[in-house]
Amino acid sequence: MRSQERIWHYPEITTANFLGHLGQSTESRRVKLPMFGVWFPGWCFGGLWVWRLPELKSAGPCRPSRSLRSSPISRRASTTRCLTIEKAKPIKCGTFGATSLQQRYLATGDFGGNVHIWNLEAPEMPVYSVKGHKEIINAIDGVGGLGIGEGAPEIVTGSRDGTVKVWDPRQKDDPVANMEPVQGENKRDCWTVAFGNAYNQEERVVCAGYDNGDIKLFDLRNMALRWETNIKNGVCSLEFDRKDISMNKLVATSLEAKFHVFDMRTQHPTKGFASVSEKAHKSTVWQVRHLPQNRELFLTAGGAGGLHLWKYEYPIQRSKKDSEGIEMGVAGSVSLLQNVTLSTQPISSLDWSPDKRGLCVCSSFDQTVRVLIVTKLHKI
Repeated sequence: MRSQERIWHYPEITTANFLGHLGQSTESRRVKLPMFGVWFPGWCFGGLWVWRLPELKSAGPCRPSRSLRSSPISRRASTTRCLTIEKAKPIKCGTFGATSLQQRYLATGDFGGNVHIWNLEAPEMPVYSVKGHKEIINAIDGVGGLGIGEGAPEIVTGSRDGTVKVWDPRQKDDPVANMEPVQGENKRDCWTVAFGNAYNQEERVVCAGYDNGDIKLFDLRNMALRWETNIKNGVCSLEFDRKDISMNKLVATSLEAKFHVFDMRTQHPTKGFASVSEKAHKSTVWQVRHLPQNRELFLTAGGAGGLHLWKYEYPIQRSKKDSEGIEMGVAGSVSLLQNVTLSTQPISSLDWSPDKRGLCVCSSFDQTVRVLIVTKLHKI
């Protein structure tokens, strides 16, 4: 498949050329397209922009290549900034994961440790606000909204103060779960959090990654630490291949150009979950996102400005018995399908469209937002 996938992107949208790309009104030509959250962790101002994108039309065919190609897109309408939110505290992270499709409330974490939920139709005051952490909130995730995951809508946040907290927007002030180091244990900077296993009304887990390479899996039903491991380098990003199914796979990306794929179906009492690791990007692997339409495909973003498209292959048997007759998992393998370099700076965030197969968006430290299309995914 290496010669078939292609990637197209819009002309770059930067802080220097916003006015040239963004229209002044959205009333005349509204286009219903998915809404994305793109975050710039290095920006030190309290602002958030939301864009509406035009329909996509290819400017011409791409010749087959052994790498992902970046080809121009003809824009049938101007990319339009339809909302600007300026706040006192810089915004670090955000998610739509705990809101309904009708409301589309945005939950954010900021540099002051505050958790806010915003109604983007009336963003002057948050609909929910709590001082969640003592220090900056590095990561946030949501579940129970957007039709993804069973059970109540919840938000999880991870902070530099070493705590991971779960919030129910219907309950003010206090978290419904608080995972923090025991007394005397060193507090580690939590870099990433992810919900998973939300396949019924009772089950739900939170996975957290830390700066020292620790990965901890918290069982919210039993309020207990279910599993932990260490991958030797700081954990930059975590994602289950699906939040709303029984745990299947978990991908963890890290510093030192490596990511790990854990098979989450079988947990051994002492060895934990089977995993496979892979070198990638020759730099920090900042982000991972699974394709919503095919959970075996995922995209990683690197510190050298590249995107890599991977495919996971299951083993013939996903479990086997050890020498003592106890079931243990068997890891599969990963293969690189395509890659492309978009920037000279790290790509710090990315997201797929849940509606349009192959449509994705990413941001990088060069203060650029790029909208891309990966083609031929239905043939993999």
